Amino acid sequence: MILLAIDAGNSRIKWGLHDGEAWTRQSWLQTAAAGALASELGGLPPPDTILASNVAGAAVEEALAAALGAYTPAVRWIRSKARQCGVTSSYDDPERLGADRWAALIGAWHLFHGPCAVVSVGTTMTVDALSGDGVFLGGFIVPGVDLMRESLTRGTAQLKLQRGTFTYFPASTPDAIMSGIVNALTGAIERMLDFMAQTGQVSPLAVLSGGSAEMVAAQLNARYELVDNLVLEGLLRIALSGE
Repeated sequence: MILLAIDAGNSRIKWGLHDGEAWTRQSWLQTAAAGALASELGGLPPPDTILASNVAGAAVEEALAAALGAYTPAVRWIRSKARQCGVTSSYDDPERLGADRWAALIGAWHLFHGPCAVVSVGTTMTVDALSGDGVFLGGFIVPGVDLMRESLTRGTAQLKLQRGTFTYFPASTPDAIMSGIVNALTGAIERMLDFMAQTGQVSPLAVLSGGSAEMVAAQLNARYELVDNLVLEGLLRIALSGE
């Protein structure tokens, strides 16, 4: 089976080809350029299965479907479920959980098979608690790095959009902003890990993915693993299971 897995997010569309044994190609394009996916795939083996997660809206879904229209298998758009691939959802309405978060939970479960905080650091940051028996307990959503920086620029007269760096004791405004953002993001992750430990999840692991994951992980006071394209890993598991 050749699988084409697609993760359409707010800023980027990540995709990968898997030949049944390994990923043979992974790449990404801007979400605004969704229609260009066909040219990105030019010259690659045609997929037998196309599985996609989309949280970027109906227009992006339509653009991707049109771009992939030449392929025989129709795109299968995943939706979150009450239970799938060994993961059980505790969401009030399981179908309302973002498809990317659901796929990431499935990917993390099959990679680590233990309690973990599943973290995606992109346009927003999601921090989802997965128990040691594969139950999604619930999660946080907070603005990501760029959204936090942009909100300070829009909401204040003096804080301009400048690129700072993280430091323990910031001595400039750009560094103060960036250090505050990183501390806020790592704090959310660490609190979730604490909540999990307090409620019986022994030594939960932080599993991080996304464009800003490395920057956040570098300052995280916790045990962690970085996983490239965790959503694609979840989509692979869903495709292999047939569920």
